[in-house]
Amino acid sequence: MSQTNYLSERMGSATVSPSGSFEAGSFQSFRLVYTAGYFGVDDTGSLKIVHRFASDMGRPQWSDPTAANYTTVIASNGAILEVQYDGKRNVRPWDKTLFIRVVRGFLREGDQIIVCFGDRSKGSPGMRIQTFAEPTFEFRVLVDPFATYRYSGLPEQPCIAVVAGAPVTWRAILPTLRRCGQTFSLGFKGEDKWGNPSDQVQGVFTLRASQPIAGLPERIEMKRGQHALRLDSLTISTPSDVTISVYDATEKLLCVSNPLRIVSDAPLLHYWADLHGQSEETIGTNSARELIEFARDRAFLDAMSHQGNDFQITTPFWNHLNELTAEFNENGRFIIYPGYEWSGNTGLGGDRNVMFMHEGRQIHRSSHALVDDLADVASDANSANDLFDALKNEDTVVFAHIGGRYADITIAHDLRIEKSVEVHSDWGTFEWLIHDAFEQGYRVGILANSDGHKGRHGASHPGASLFGAYGGLSCLLARDLSREALFEALRKRHHYATTGCRVLLDVRANFESEAKLFADDPNMGTTNSSLVKTAIMGDILETQDAYVELKMEAIGSAAIERVEIRNRLEVLETYRPYTPNELGRRIRVIWEGSEYRGRGRQTVWDGHCAIEGNQVERMSQFNMWNLDKQVVLKGPQQIEWSALTTGGFGGFDIWLDDPQAGTLSIDTELVKCKIAISDIGLDDLVFEAGGIKRQLRIFRLPDENHHHAVDISRRIKLNDHVDNALYVCLTQENGHLIWSSPIYVTR
Repeated sequence: MSQTNYLSERMGSATVSPSGSFEAGSFQSFRLVYTAGYFGVDDTGSLKIVHRFASDMGRPQWSDPTAANYTTVIASNGAILEVQYDGKRNVRPWDKTLFIRVVRGFLREGDQIIVCFGDRSKGSPGMRIQTFAEPTFEFRVLVDPFATYRYSGLPEQPCIAVVAGAPVTWRAILPTLRRCGQTFSLGFKGEDKWGNPSDQVQGVFTLRASQPIAGLPERIEMKRGQHALRLDSLTISTPSDVTISVYDATEKLLCVSNPLRIVSDAPLLHYWADLHGQSEETIGTNSARELIEFARDRAFLDAMSHQGNDFQITTPFWNHLNELTAEFNENGRFIIYPGYEWSGNTGLGGDRNVMFMHEGRQIHRSSHALVDDLADVASDANSANDLFDALKNEDTVVFAHIGGRYADITIAHDLRIEKSVEVHSDWGTFEWLIHDAFEQGYRVGILANSDGHKGRHGASHPGASLFGAYGGLSCLLARDLSREALFEALRKRHHYATTGCRVLLDVRANFESEAKLFADDPNMGTTNSSLVKTAIMGDILETQDAYVELKMEAIGSAAIERVEIRNRLEVLETYRPYTPNELGRRIRVIWEGSEYRGRGRQTVWDGHCAIEGNQVERMSQFNMWNLDKQVVLKGPQQIEWSALTTGGFGGFDIWLDDPQAGTLSIDTELVKCKIAISDIGLDDLVFEAGGIKRQLRIFRLPDENHHHAVDISRRIKLNDHVDNALYVCLTQENGHLIWSSPIYVTR
């Protein structure tokens, strides 16, 4: 099914009506008309109407004319057509294919094939268009007029604009750690129901800070057409913890910012990054320039990296990426690293992300699978071990990633440059990757990024496709906002990771006697060291102490549900900021996990819950990002849902009339259970379902949890002669996770 440019001007033309701009995720009806060119379309010839892999437009169907996405296809001359739809029937990134073959008859020049996407003539609501904004959404038409299975694109492709809808949620974004008197910024935006920054925000908004902020106006105004607003040159002169609340003209509270801590002095500050995302030049959406501008101006990131699949990066595009990173990189404002996703086959090591300190470096692709120019094929690194060898003298940082392919760090790892693993992205949550590292004796940090494909770098809502999670963020602890300082943070594993929230986290190890802090991993060979009594996340140390104090402080962007204190694969303690006496009428039900490590990891959790001898007063859900898959309260004793997980978790809370009476029954394909409500308490009731951490959990919460901050310390006994990898994992009530990078201590 290869493509050709042979006489494309004689292959015909295509139009789409109506044209113009359409709201993301709305239902529409489009009439695509292909008019055959000089060659017509021969008997058994065909055409394909293709959309990008990233698009989550509704899947065309022709069996139910009253249902969504009903599609009809006819030939103007009465030719008989065969119609199929396949999500992988064309060369990526234009994977999603409506395939139309002439099976009886043929087309002459001027004959037409008319496709109605979302045919409403018999009651269908229309075609649900994709849920994310794109100024040039193409209905790309490819034609095989000769029945040879070689397709030619048309000289002009029909397209529409997909735009954001009205705002339904609001975001106020601050940094998380700055020094007294240091300037900082506030970002503000409204997002539509699918997470697109809305340009329909209009009005005056009131800002109220929990502490005085110099330069913060009492009111701000946004006008239609703006996607976001940034207030710069804000300062606070005294140490404090601060949030900013935003109100509309009616004094309704719209949102509260994430927490910001102001300190007298700190050697390292917090900088928020999404180090992994793609644009339309590979498998993503919107241009690389637009991706960068979104990250800086709408997601309010401090740092990023474009990470396109290497086997799609042509030499001209690689050069263009390097030009863009040089243009946008600005110390003190916004840092961007040149880089790419090494996308080797799983059996050869799986996905790795490569970031360079400087522009102009050689790209070592895993293959030239979609790059026709073979002039630099000798520079390819077909396996992960080949990649590490090619990069051994480069100023680079590598981290392991799980996407369609997963990184197999058990067969390939280079501790000189592969400093971290990515445990969360749009693809899901993959804590098993850090477990692989511990089992192999590696000392790695923990990152989370988006690998976003929808042009929303740093604020990556997964939409309605196979992506199962909101994109992650990494907080880098660095002396300043520069390439050199952030690279140092990555090399020293001085960072923590979240599933997309911005929280303040500090994790330290305190020693009774002086410990030896290594400048680099001593497994690499001789390295410098110094004597310290305190270490931070990512540090590698050696001590004679039998115990260490692990101190953790966090201020969440929402209430904190639990903190797990871990040493390697062992959970030493599960700490909850509330006591059993605070538990009330609220029951939480969680489904989580994945089928297995590869592409088919999605686990379907569709099901229902029945309450007997009690009633539900109210219900709320969390991590249900896909609006097509929701939890619905059907009545006071019945809840139904459609859900899937890809390694992470989702679920719902119910507040019962009586805290103890009756029973709760769960019915899904994987788990069926019936529980006395009086048996549900502080600890999880776990119902396992195979796979990777695939399970259902049920436990009780306070009716209202007001604990947004945690400050604890624990005396931990160290294991002898092995790495103690001490770290924490926090769970917020709103479904977000936060991981510290481990502190590695040997005794």
